[in-house]
Amino acid sequence: MAVHMRNLPELHPTNLNVAKLICLLMSAAALLGGCVVAPPPPPRVYAPPPTYYAPPPPPPQPAYAEPAVAVEVQAAQPPPPLPQYVQPPCPEDGYLWTPGYWAYANGGYYWVPGTWVVPPRVGFLWTPGYWGFVGGFYGFHAGYWGPTVGFYGGVNYGFGYAGVGFVGGHWAGNSFAYNTAVVNVNTTVVHNTYVNNTVVNNTTINRVSYNGGAGGVAATPTPQERAAMQETHIPPTVMQRQHVQQAISNPQLAASANGGHPPIAATPRPGAFNGPGVVGAKGAPPRIPVATYPAPGAHGNTNTGAVVPGAARPPAGYPAASGTAHPPGTGKPVVVPAVKSPPAHPEPAEKRHENEGKEGK
Repeated sequence: MAVHMRNLPELHPTNLNVAKLICLLMSAAALLGGCVVAPPPPPRVYAPPPTYYAPPPPPPQPAYAEPAVAVEVQAAQPPPPLPQYVQPPCPEDGYLWTPGYWAYANGGYYWVPGTWVVPPRVGFLWTPGYWGFVGGFYGFHAGYWGPTVGFYGGVNYGFGYAGVGFVGGHWAGNSFAYNTAVVNVNTTVVHNTYVNNTVVNNTTINRVSYNGGAGGVAATPTPQERAAMQETHIPPTVMQRQHVQQAISNPQLAASANGGHPPIAATPRPGAFNGPGVVGAKGAPPRIPVATYPAPGAHGNTNTGAVVPGAARPPAGYPAASGTAHPPGTGKPVVVPAVKSPPAHPEPAEKRHENEGKEGK
């Protein structure tokens, strides 16, 4: 069947182009209708970042920290050199050596004798006190007990305390082992001992008794000594404090009296200034026995037995104990009549009258 062109207008080339154009316009409209045009961005304005100021660095810390209540007393002059003396033997197992040192009281230096002490706790060691020059003065840094020996100014006190640490022994469990190459131990009394000579061969011997200042020991704490300062510490025991007070009350131990050579340089136990075991310093004057009262309760006596200050030195011109003396200005001895001591226990009144009657006859 024949088909005329006029019956198919959609196939006409002109109509076909128009249809394509309409489709393109509709597609473009759909595309434009689905798009959202964003507003233009605001103009950029440059602003510098905020400035943050770091806090200032902390002030520099001291090279080491002293233990609490370290400086007990200050003096304008340095202490005398350490005296030379031998160490008394350890009295019994468990005692530890505490070196002697110069204390300051009543405007002068006094020697506190070295002595053997029972430690306050098993495993603790003694760190000796020392004098140090700070701020134009010499201050005494107190000794203390602790698990490790700390800084004691580098002062060579001897007998295991050569300036750093302690080589006179060590704790072995609950017992203390003594190095007999360094400390004086009677092996018939103390059996827990050993010998180590290598720890004492490279020690410089001197008698300087203070740290810093003119002529003082130039020593600073080691890392181990700094760590020891932060450990648990125990102050001197009651016996040690009484030992110090007894030394200060004894005029023989004043440096002004003994010229730096104390007649009581070391004792076997704290406060035992009389009797066997007491040693004097090299070149010390003769030791005068320290006068004490009888023990408390003896024959009704209520005295505490404390040392009488000044009793060790008789007054000038006082007769000698032997019964003869040389009065001042004469070269002749005079006989001092003996004084009859009163009886220890008073006699009853009747007995006393009876004896007086016999003496009268």
